[in-house]
Amino acid sequence: MGVVDISRPRDHVAVVTMNRPEARNAMNADLIAGLWSAFDEIDGDRNCRVIILTGAGAGFCGGLDLKEGATPPNPHGVGRVQLSLMVQKSIADLVPRMRSLRQPIIAAVNGPAAGGGLALALASDIRIAARSAKFNVAFVKVGVSGCDIGVSWLLPRLIGASRAYEMMLTGRFVSPDEALAMGLVVQVVDDVALMDAAMTEAAVILGNSPFGVQMTKEVMWSQLEIGSLQAGIDLENRTQLLASQTHDLAEAMRAFAEKRPPNFQNK
Repeated sequence: MGVVDISRPRDHVAVVTMNRPEARNAMNADLIAGLWSAFDEIDGDRNCRVIILTGAGAGFCGGLDLKEGATPPNPHGVGRVQLSLMVQKSIADLVPRMRSLRQPIIAAVNGPAAGGGLALALASDIRIAARSAKFNVAFVKVGVSGCDIGVSWLLPRLIGASRAYEMMLTGRFVSPDEALAMGLVVQVVDDVALMDAAMTEAAVILGNSPFGVQMTKEVMWSQLEIGSLQAGIDLENRTQLLASQTHDLAEAMRAFAEKRPPNFQNK
């Protein structure tokens, strides 16, 4: 098994597992590179329609490995500042990479999601928490800004500025029940039921057309950046026009009339 593993427990679903349980799946150079490789591989897999992101062992992801760091091996000929920026970008750019994937990502959060681990959860499209989960903006606890890896942009948009600012300034841990109450996660389940809950959520998504889901992910994230209602509606109009030309739309209408599940072909 690698530092990041991909499994396919059912058709159309890929499970990406961060696999450094001895370190609570903290981010070192190998884990970061493994996430990039996993997302690149899945991006090219036309059969995959939903991704589940989780961690091995007792933690989702504890953020940056403070003992080992995340500097890639043999960085010869690179200046200190340039190397630091390279490492920073290798972590932070995972967030827009996750957003750019056509497949929705379900974060199955087992144990702590701290710092960079919180960022990975926020960059996912849906978050389900085990009862062992907890969330914190760890950066401010280790002497740097609480604004890192997209958290200061994502968190206020997901739970509101007031709650987000309090989390960023204190760095305190948020329990799964509090995370549910503030809308950070959509469901809290027993640890043993976490993957079943994520697979159930994936199955519901798979009941929708692949192109429709892809366009929904693309537009819903873009709407967080659009500056006006009219611009948002204009984007929706064009997306709906595209979707209305697909074979799967006609199949969905036939299936509805015939009272049967649709047979989507992503065409």
